[in-house]
Amino acid sequence: MSTPVAIAGATGYTGRELVRLVLAHPNLELAGVFSSPGGSNVGKRVDEVFPELRGRTDAVFVAGTPEAILACSSQVALLCTPHEASAALAPALLDACPIVADLSGAFRLPAQLYPKHYGFEHPTPHLLELAAYALPERNRDAISTASLLSCPGCYPTASLLPLCPLVDAGLLAEGHTPLIDAVSGISGAGRSPTPRNVFGDVSLQPYGVFAHRHQPEIAAHAGTRVLFTPSVAPFTRGMLALVHVDVKPGVTENDIRDLLERSYGSSTFVRLLPKGTWPSVAAVERTNFADIAIAYDEQSHHAVLSCTLDNLLKGASGQALQAVNIRLGLDERAGLMPGVAGTPAEGVA
Repeated sequence: MSTPVAIAGATGYTGRELVRLVLAHPNLELAGVFSSPGGSNVGKRVDEVFPELRGRTDAVFVAGTPEAILACSSQVALLCTPHEASAALAPALLDACPIVADLSGAFRLPAQLYPKHYGFEHPTPHLLELAAYALPERNRDAISTASLLSCPGCYPTASLLPLCPLVDAGLLAEGHTPLIDAVSGISGAGRSPTPRNVFGDVSLQPYGVFAHRHQPEIAAHAGTRVLFTPSVAPFTRGMLALVHVDVKPGVTENDIRDLLERSYGSSTFVRLLPKGTWPSVAAVERTNFADIAIAYDEQSHHAVLSCTLDNLLKGASGQALQAVNIRLGLDERAGLMPGVAGTPAEGVA
């Protein structure tokens, strides 16, 4: 028995990936594909907009109103919509749709931070307490029972995976503020053309220094103040984050490595690399893996943790599907690794 899934905002990069993933999933079926109401893609076939899906679906983009999304009787709604649109859509869907997974930033921060970091007053602050932060390796239990999944994006995922175990274990030096430098491929800027993401104008460039909306998100979910600098680079997809931390005297590189092994040794999608092996964007491209490596200077007690991932998969759509798998009681690898059959869900609680 397949679980019906609706995808709203399906014409962007993350929506495109989710359409592809759901079509290939052994336990999900594509019940509806939705575009911005009044947008140019409404009424077009999905395989007309995404030609790589020719022969795989005859679905047509429908205007993504709450009524239209609910009419397809999906049990899972995946929202790839802008932040403010997701904040309005999610409450309209939750009464009738058992699982809503949002890929925007609409449910990631305390309500009082939305005017500053997202430019709007949050319309449903009560839902912020109900949303599970859907980083599977860190929050599996909450994901398994939540109706609203708030899926972190690429920058927070690449930063939190290496940083959180050290914070949790109390290894950071007293009063230390971790520094995070992260570089994203240009697909992180979305499909709508702007001077920043036109091919001929793309360069390696920092942006949002000390002001990026992911800085408070990373700090909130890591449990420590951080300084975060994002940059965009002239490659299509992928991300590299460098997390710089000072640790307490007496902490060794083996202590840090053992801690990360205990944290992620049984995780399917987080790979701790051997000493001397460095993660690369190419090694994780078009996969749901995150690769982590460690360098440590004993004299300064300074560690550099590097993490790479595909910003459109482990940093967005793949991670959302991983969380939905967990919520449905399926093998979390289903639809994300070849040859993995999910455990059929009898129904959604």
